[in-house]
Order: sequence, then structure tokens, then C-alpha cells
Amino acid sequence: MRNKDIRIGAITGTLWEPDEAPEAVLVVHPATATPAGFYRAFAEFLVENRIAVVTYDYRGTGRSGSPREHRQVGMRDWIEHDVPAVTTWARERFPELPQLAVGHSIGGHALALGHGGPELTAFALVASHVAAIRAIPGRVERMRVRLVLNLLGPALGAVFGYVPARRLGLGEDIPVAAVRQWGGWGSLPNYLFDDPAMRAAERAAAVTQPVLMIGVSDDPWATPAQVDLLAGRLTGARVERRAWTPADAGVPHVGHHGFMRRTVRDTLWPDLLTWFQKRMADVA
Repeated sequence: MRNKDIRIGAITGTLWEPDEAPEAVLVVHPATATPAGFYRAFAEFLVENRIAVVTYDYRGTGRSGSPREHRQVGMRDWIEHDVPAVTTWARERFPELPQLAVGHSIGGHALALGHGGPELTAFALVASHVAAIRAIPGRVERMRVRLVLNLLGPALGAVFGYVPARRLGLGEDIPVAAVRQWGGWGSLPNYLFDDPAMRAAERAAAVTQPVLMIGVSDDPWATPAQVDLLAGRLTGARVERRAWTPADAGVPHVGHHGFMRRTVRDTLWPDLLTWFQKRMADVA
């Protein structure tokens, strides 16, 4: 196994490759405020199974520039620019291989809107949902998210030039424009599907690749009902669902990020790998 840093415009990422010839290439499109390093164990697992992997940070996060310098970069920019840019890089680097992707949270939103490109063989969405704040079932969590996204985040962004999301319990620091867009979409009943500029319903309906949607029962945001709402938008795709519980995973808690942690390597990741291998066989 070997890895090396890559640059795609202003985006910094890592290419993970097996020692032998890879059988496919897979891009991990990250969740908001989640650094590429978080996906290292997942990438290593796939590489051990002869899949080359690309991990990366959105602009204004992690190693892809400071959030202050990228203060005008919003979630729409990540969805419509960063995701296609990395997808194109992977396709040009491995033009003969099946093209796969995993989208975590907002990374999955981008794939659900077709920004992974028509060349994708198949993709999986992890903890991706119609992320309306009003749909968060826990009252305290719902109030906390609304406070952070609609009040504290924008206010602190105006003061510091970026949002100190780490101090607010939302992961890595991110550009203020991203938080404002997140809060704006989150305040809509159907999240970004209610933003006419996104053409989200039209884009989602045009997706035709096989899709695996993964959710867990203890995710405080991506509840099974909200995951199903997103699945329902993919009317042209063959969608399969996985609804796991912590007991299935063999851990006390999974939550919004836990599927991508090493602790579920032996319990949940093999099912995802098998699903991808079947899709690869379909196009062999």
C-alpha cells in the first residue's frame, strides 16, 4: 500500500493505491467540517481489497486552504465545483477502471444531485438525508443546531472571518459562507430541494446509477425517515437501503460519523465492499 498527496486546483487530497494493479478507483466525498484524515482507515480497508482511493478536503477546510481565506466558499461551491473536480481527476488518472464513490453527508448530497458525473459505475451515500433542521427529532439537538447555524455561526463568522466550528462542536473550522448556506437550507422544509437555484429535484431524478443508501438508527440528524426522503428523490436510480443499528455494528454508538470509523471495519464495511464488488462485476 502506498499513498501520496495530490493537488487539484486549490484542493488538496491523498491518493491511496494498492501494491498490485487496482480493480477500481473510489473517491470519498467528505461530510461538512470533516477532514480527509478522518477517512484514512476506510481508505486503507478499500486499498487492501484492491481499490484505489482518493480522499480530500473541500476548499476552506483541512489542508485545502484556511476558512478565512476562503470565506466566500459556500456549500454550493463544494457540491458543484469541488466534487466534480475531484471526480474528473480520478477518472483521468484511472480511465480504464470502474469509477466508484462514497458520499458522506453533504458529499452524498452532491452525488445524489448527479455531480459525481455520468461515468460513475455506482455510488454509496452514508448518513445523507433531507437535512431540514425541523426534522431533527431531539428537541435539545434541534435547538442547538438552529442556534449554531442561524445565530452563533454567522455572528462569529462576521467577527473572525471564518466559523470556529471546532469550538462549537461541529467538527473542523469552515468558511462563513458555508455555514450561512447550511443554515439557510436547513431552515427550509425540504432543505436544498426548496432552493430553486440548485435544481435539486430535476438533478436527482436524472441520476441513473445504482445507489446504496446507508443510515443508522442512532444518527441524531440523518434519521431513517429523512434518509428515505432523499432516496425518494432518486426516481431514476436503482436504490438499495441499509438501516443499521449499533447492535449490528457491535458498538454502543454509531451516530452521524460512526460508519466511517475503524470500530465498524469488521461488521459494516464488508457489506459495502461486497455491494461495490457486485456492481463492478456487472460492468466487467
